[in-house]
Amino acid sequence: MGSCCSMCSGHNSDEIHFEGCLASGNVHLIKTMESWEAKLSEAVKDGKIVVANFSASWCRPCIMIAPAYCELADKYPSIVFLTLDVDDLAELSTSWDIKATPTFIFLKDGRQVDKLVGSNKPELQKKTAAVAHLATKSHS
Repeated sequence: MGSCCSMCSGHNSDEIHFEGCLASGNVHLIKTMESWEAKLSEAVKDGKIVVANFSASWCRPCIMIAPAYCELADKYPSIVFLTLDVDDLAELSTSWDIKATPTFIFLKDGRQVDKLVGSNKPELQKKTAAVAHLATKSHS
């Protein structure tokens, strides 16, 4: 699957921290196509924004950005935060044109409204705040 945006390491104990953070709180770890489709249609039905983090357990930048992603999930409980492993869901990742990890896709009504490639924390915060504003605006 795609390349890591920065240096990559082999499998190690960071994977445990990575999955532990991303499976907690408001972040849902997506492991199957069925789970992806269910979460996406639930979000569309409820009029919620989705932030999908396409990452990999072996990708150092993915591991480094994980705590910030979890913080954003706590800060914006009205947004659905998903994490997908590109190795587990290679076909889905290809269909969303994921070429590097991490890649964050921002969705409204099931359609992409923004995208961020890389582990740029300030940019992730900025784009998440922008889609949160978009969600608030559409409800008023």
